[in-house]
Amino acid sequence: MGQLVGTLAPHYDCEVAGVIDPGSPLHGGGPDADRWAGVDVAIDFSTPDSVMANAVVLARRGISLVIGTTGWSAREAELRKAVAEAGTGIVVAPNFSTGVVLFEALVAQAAKLFAPQTDFAAFLHEAHHSAKKDAPSGTAFSLKKAMEQAGFPRPIDVSSTRAGFIPGTHTVGFDGPAETVTLTHTARDRTAFARGALAAARWVHGKQGWFTMRDVLGIAPGG
Repeated sequence: MGQLVGTLAPHYDCEVAGVIDPGSPLHGGGPDADRWAGVDVAIDFSTPDSVMANAVVLARRGISLVIGTTGWSAREAELRKAVAEAGTGIVVAPNFSTGVVLFEALVAQAAKLFAPQTDFAAFLHEAHHSAKKDAPSGTAFSLKKAMEQAGFPRPIDVSSTRAGFIPGTHTVGFDGPAETVTLTHTARDRTAFARGALAAARWVHGKQGWFTMRDVLGIAPGG
């Protein structure tokens, strides 16, 4: 993802100042390195431990953040505190694809419509490449939460597949006695995530607060 962000950055009038990755030959030093002075926004696609090691320090330096890594929510309060105290901005999303954000809004509306139909049960299946570490995906958890917040009162069965090189597929289904309705989002490649992250980086620059991709795309709560 970092390589894709670097490749696509010029298309969003962005310039990559450097990389924080000790395993990369492009490593420019830790989050407290002098090299990052004057940097506007940091984009993170790393690991849960790296988020907390880097993002808190960067936020305190006045650098806005775009976080696409999942699995660190247990320490969210710590990062929220750092962002608030620094007066910077952050966009946090389990998935930066524009299509996925709109898909979540559609899924929430479908869940609201199916909620009173007691004969219908719901399920959610996601599939990703074999190298993806977390399962279910952060996007799956976000979709499930959106369905529950929309008022779907019954259990939602969630399952995962990890195989090959699948960029990402999420299917939400509502199954009744004689019929099934499914909604599916399929990523053809991973550039959608990098493009969304770059759009978020441009949007959050100069803003203060904690945001999601719904804010970036102008989707009202519940919309």
